[in-house]
Amino acid sequence: MTETDSSGAAARRQIAVVGPGEANEREVQLACGVGRLLALGGAVVVTGGLGGVMQGACEGAALADGTSIGLLPGTDRLAANPHVSIAVATGLGQGRNLLVVQTADAVVAIGRSPGTLSEIALAGRLGKPVVLLASYAEDLVPGALTAGSPKEAADLAFRLLGSAIASA
Repeated sequence: MTETDSSGAAARRQIAVVGPGEANEREVQLACGVGRLLALGGAVVVTGGLGGVMQGACEGAALADGTSIGLLPGTDRLAANPHVSIAVATGLGQGRNLLVVQTADAVVAIGRSPGTLSEIALAGRLGKPVVLLASYAEDLVPGALTAGSPKEAADLAFRLLGSAIASA
C-alpha cells in the first residue's frame, strides 16, 4: 500500500517486525508468515536485521518478492541475515531499537525478549500502533492489540494504519 507525500512521490508503508534474535522455531515461522503477508500488502518490512524473528520476517518478505530493511546494531553490513534486502550498519548497539521503531509506521511484536520489550515500549512512547503475536499482554502498552495468527497480525497492522490488505 502506498501513500503520497507532499511532493507527490509515493511512500510505501513501513512496518517493523520485532522479536528475539534467539527465537524458537514457532516464533520464526510466525515471523515468516507476517513478513510475507506484509510484503504482499505492499509494505516494506523493517527489522533489526539479525537472526530469529528478524530473519523469519525478512525471509517471508523475500518469499513474496518484497523489500526488507535491516537496521543492524554493529558496523558491518555483512552481519545481516541472508534475506535482508537493504542492510544499514548503524553502529548503535541496542540503541538501534529506537531507529527500528521510529522508521516504522506500525510495529508487530512476536515473542519475548528484553530487546522486544524495549521496542514495544518505544513504540508506545512514540504513539506507533502495536500488534502483539505470541508476545506480551495487551495492557503492556495502551492501545496494543493481540493477534492470534500471522494473517490477523498483518490485517491489524494495516487496519491500524488505515490500509487494506489483499487476502493472501
